[in-house]
Amino acid sequence: MSALVQQTSQMLSLLPEEDVSLVNAFVKKLILAWDPDFTKVTEEERKLLDEADSEIKNGEYFTEEEVWK
Repeated sequence: MSALVQQTSQMLSLLPEEDVSLVNAFVKKLILAWDPDFTKVTEEERKLLDEADSEIKNGEYFTEEEVWK
């Protein structure tokens, strides 16, 4: 969690519950405006996806049959 997210969380904890709900609704509206289909990924998510792609290309994965043995 970034320092900014931690600071925001701490500030939110100071607000009355009804205001936290208002802020939550506003943040949700901002996120939907930024990515209405939830298809964008964060830098950390992109890193994990790239690592997974690399592992698959190198044959470093388990098949479904191997998992359920």
